[in-house]
Amino acid sequence: MDSLNRMAIELVDEALDFADELNLSAYELDSGATVLDFGVDAVGGVEAGLLLTEIQTAGLATVQSRMGAVDGAPIPHIELSTDHPAIALLCSQKAGWELEFDRFDGLGSGPARALVGQESEFEAVGYYDEFDLTVLAVESIDLPGDEVAEHVADLAEVEPSAVFLPTFAVGSLAGSVNIASRAAELAVFRLFELGYDPRDILSVNGSAPMAPVSYDEGVAMGRTNDALAYGGKVHLTVRDEFDRFDEVPSTAADEYGTPFEDIFAENDWDFSQVPVSAFAPAQITVDVVDGSTRVFGETDEDLLAESFGLREL
Repeated sequence: MDSLNRMAIELVDEALDFADELNLSAYELDSGATVLDFGVDAVGGVEAGLLLTEIQTAGLATVQSRMGAVDGAPIPHIELSTDHPAIALLCSQKAGWELEFDRFDGLGSGPARALVGQESEFEAVGYYDEFDLTVLAVESIDLPGDEVAEHVADLAEVEPSAVFLPTFAVGSLAGSVNIASRAAELAVFRLFELGYDPRDILSVNGSAPMAPVSYDEGVAMGRTNDALAYGGKVHLTVRDEFDRFDEVPSTAADEYGTPFEDIFAENDWDFSQVPVSAFAPAQITVDVVDGSTRVFGETDEDLLAESFGLREL
């Protein structure tokens, strides 16, 4: 497998070349690192969100939008498919890098994680990257500064000028697109957490509705997670049977049926206190090669309609 960061840098170059058309802005920090604003101060858009997801998966996933419906209302859905789920989703797209500083709080995803390789996924997959440029997508309501860039450079063992930080708020068009693209990643990560070898997941297709944008980040966090947990659908092609496939979808969690804004509030907005089983797509189909094909879980369009404001509460 070629370097994830090398492939992602090519997509970052595309974002820089078409920044105006994508409604992005980009600038260089004093350290030499480059920040790309996909949806904090910049307007961004659906196309920007799709490209952002391609950057996060280092070009190893096909990402597109389509029209679907929620409770009979036309709502865009975001689809992602990949034949490299372990590397593209666990070793790249997964938001596994906490960025906590005195004046900045965010969550990092993307191929920079593969240069560090400290998370258990990398040992399980057996993939570690080496490259002299790196990309970490940052989810935050604020744009990162030199403190963040130098922290990333230090852990990734590159120069600060080699760091690229595409940044977005969940409460933005690109944010709604980006979170909706994570249905497949959540299913693969949930399987990994349950003990399934991620290398035996051969191909994944995921889809989820794109939540309406809210500039209130709490509302946005609730809606986008509802989109996944109550509207996300995933098809997995896997190599071997497993007796815990039924535990993958969000329906297996005790929290199922509760809007995520309420779940977060009940846990004082400390996401680490929310059981990991709640962060999962609503429904999955598991196709075992030369074996069974089974469906687990179900969507909840009534809850989604209320979350999205399509019905009165």
